[in-house]
Amino acid sequence: MKKDQKPCLVTIRTNYPEFSVTERKIADYILKYPKKIIHSSINQIAEDLNVADSTVFRFCKRLGYKGYQALKIALASEVVSPLQDIHEQVDEGDTVETIASKVFQANQKTLVATLAVVDEEQLQLAVDALLAADSVKFFGSGGSSVVALDGYHKFLRTGLKVSAVIDSHFQLMEASQMSCNDCAVLISHSGSSRDVLQILEVVNATGAKSISITNYAKTPLSTGASIPLYTVSEETEYRSEALSSRIAQLTLIDALYVNILMKSGIAGQEALEKIRDAISVKRI
Repeated sequence: MKKDQKPCLVTIRTNYPEFSVTERKIADYILKYPKKIIHSSINQIAEDLNVADSTVFRFCKRLGYKGYQALKIALASEVVSPLQDIHEQVDEGDTVETIASKVFQANQKTLVATLAVVDEEQLQLAVDALLAADSVKFFGSGGSSVVALDGYHKFLRTGLKVSAVIDSHFQLMEASQMSCNDCAVLISHSGSSRDVLQILEVVNATGAKSISITNYAKTPLSTGASIPLYTVSEETEYRSEALSSRIAQLTLIDALYVNILMKSGIAGQEALEKIRDAISVKRI
């Protein structure tokens, strides 16, 4: 695998929305039978899928590999990795400790997969935009509103002027008051939430910078935002993909927060100390 080549399965999942019907057919097969791919020829896979060898070859090229053999090698390194099968379905006879262990392992896998798709250049652009902003506003709808509030809670400590509201009407009102010197952080797992897309439209009209956090490579939110950032998660029997992505979204915001605090220098440390002093009165 090239140094900058993301894991094969992660690449397939994040680019899945962009695939054609035939490409999704091949993608589904690889995701479902990764070990079978390793031990099969391109002819066998093409025959199983009832497509031409050249169609499978072109799909491998689209993923960034020289050909089917290169994809097999990359896939093999993932399948033998302990992270590949780290999450197992929860069984009825599992103990409390076993279930807890599986949840922790699933979250670990989500974080590792998300780290693999983090684009350093985009992350740097996000940090720069946040540092340069007169104010930063966090937006999210439904479950993502909880993540937006977490971002607000963290970034209060940086000394930046930040805000976050839950009500969708208030969010639109807040967005309308932004200027070209402000920055919005919009969070939506699907990247197609109507509420968040309405906010993005208003934000873009003000000329403000926008940072999106979504789970797919190409969505209305990620393509409409100034700076797209991505997470990766899988749906399990007891947790939807959106719920599984929450830990990755929180961690991505955490990475932004620490970067901001480090680059803020003395001003950031002073803001952090003020927060600590202010809330110290709440401790017994």
